Amino acid sequence: MEDKLVTLAIHTFEKAQILKTILETEGIEVCIHNVNQIQPVVSAGVRVRIKESDLPHALRIIEDSKWLSEDAGQEEKAGPEEKKILIPIDFSDYSIKACELGINHARKIGAEVMIMHAYFSPYFPSAIPLNDTQAYQVNEETAQNVLKRVRIDMENICTLLNRKIQSGELPPVKYDYVLREGLPEEEIIAYSKEYRPSLIVMGTRGKSQKDIDLIGSVTGEVIEVNKVPVLAIPENVPFDDLSEAKNIAFATSFNQRDLVVFDEFMEIIKPYNAHIHLFNISTSKDEWNEIRLTGVNEYFKKQYPETDITHTVLDDGDLLLAIEKFVRDKHIDVIAISTYRRNILARMFNPSIARKMLFHTDTPLLVMHA
Repeated sequence: MEDKLVTLAIHTFEKAQILKTILETEGIEVCIHNVNQIQPVVSAGVRVRIKESDLPHALRIIEDSKWLSEDAGQEEKAGPEEKKILIPIDFSDYSIKACELGINHARKIGAEVMIMHAYFSPYFPSAIPLNDTQAYQVNEETAQNVLKRVRIDMENICTLLNRKIQSGELPPVKYDYVLREGLPEEEIIAYSKEYRPSLIVMGTRGKSQKDIDLIGSVTGEVIEVNKVPVLAIPENVPFDDLSEAKNIAFATSFNQRDLVVFDEFMEIIKPYNAHIHLFNISTSKDEWNEIRLTGVNEYFKKQYPETDITHTVLDDGDLLLAIEKFVRDKHIDVIAISTYRRNILARMFNPSIARKMLFHTDTPLLVMHA
């Protein structure tokens, strides 16, 4: 049976060439293909492909390679005095929904807003050899045309938002925009470290998203890698203001980290008068779930006596289906869940529950790093 090709990574052309060289020196055959060069929607850049049988070896090489490692020392969490919201957009309808909800939230907490778009320019310096890459003839003028079109699209978004602010549909909030050249997921993460927002608001396609796009999703990658809380807004959400969210669910795995994350969660939803529903995300059939969840509920009630908090033990069976039923039965408007940074092997072969839920629900998802 022929060994099929699989996609190992999607990067800028330069990074794809570096990765190709690293893998080939280890005896792994690599081919690269261009993807979405002009208008990226989910991911863009160059696809690095290898034989499926070489995948375990390639992943070990990537894990051991310093060129992909993050400079954790430069990343700092925003202090409590920082009141900034970052809204990455791709000019889609669900991006507009994210802008509206982000601006309304900014007004509640007295924050400024930065709207961001990352675009991929297809211009490659002539000094970079294309090798056997699929031919793609572009020049510097083409790259300038891409930037010009992106600026027009961003100005159109700003015009729409200004019109909504002037008409009273949106509150008056200080906002600006920034354009970054590169892969969306990489640029959002990099700019977040510079801008240091307290919250990132991003639009998603929700349940209509295909499973095949799970690994390549921009929002999913930002959730996995970035430390800033991310509020993912599916396109079919019926409201554009969190004040309309009357029931907010908080997922717990009975881990000590949840106690810390709950404080961050309460800080975010503090301006809103919502009922808090605790629920478990334990996948095992454990008769102690009710006892443990009751204990967590009592602890949080003591910490936040003015907050209306109840709990529900999920039904046994498929976790995502149980969550879906819980959301439907309790009329949940927003789901809050914690995640933690994992290595690339875990991210590829065992997507976090937060990332799975991102593509399994039409309910807004607030993800915080434990």
